[in-house]
Amino acid sequence: MIVRCAPPALLALTALLASCSKPEVETYRVSKDTTAPAAAAQPESPHPAMSAAASGASAPAQGGGSAMASTPVATASGPGLTWTAPAHWKAKPGSAMRKGSYAITGEGGEADLAITAFPGDVGGDLANLNRWRGQIQLPPVAPAEFEASRQRLERNGLQMTVVDIVGTGANAQRILGAMIPYGGATWFVKLMGPDALVAKEKAAFTAFLDTVKATPAAK
Repeated sequence: MIVRCAPPALLALTALLASCSKPEVETYRVSKDTTAPAAAAQPESPHPAMSAAASGASAPAQGGGSAMASTPVATASGPGLTWTAPAHWKAKPGSAMRKGSYAITGEGGEADLAITAFPGDVGGDLANLNRWRGQIQLPPVAPAEFEASRQRLERNGLQMTVVDIVGTGANAQRILGAMIPYGGATWFVKLMGPDALVAKEKAAFTAFLDTVKATPAAK
């Protein structure tokens, strides 16, 4: 009798053990599944632009052009200058950057005359000249070369540094420029356009500088 009952008991014990082992397998699988989302939820380093925005700082500009476009430039707001333009110079609408603006048409197209003013010396005469040279694809010059090429004028109590720079190539551009320190700022008069046209306007440009003077004090 005992021998006959043994197999069912062994079978029942085997079934019990089998049923007890199933939760262990399920528990392992649940543990593995729940740890995966936790790993995926780890924060990553934020993008520099997002980090800047979160801290209230400006996001870094993408490329030089954008940097420049988003950078405000203060113009001089102190004592001003007055002038009289030649009759054939056509006045153009002003802008936030320009104190005066004229168009001159003639041989080779159109030249542009801009009058601007900025606080301080804006880096000095040499740096300003080399910026103009870069605008017509010329390399910068050293101080000795600048000293030898610039002209100093005094008009109506104003000290002026005048330069004449010519580009190269078939469509060469030319700049006649004057730098005028006044009232804690530097005023710039720049005539830029086709070489032949600007050369023809040199006498008119010089006559224009003769008319530049400080704005009379208000009474």
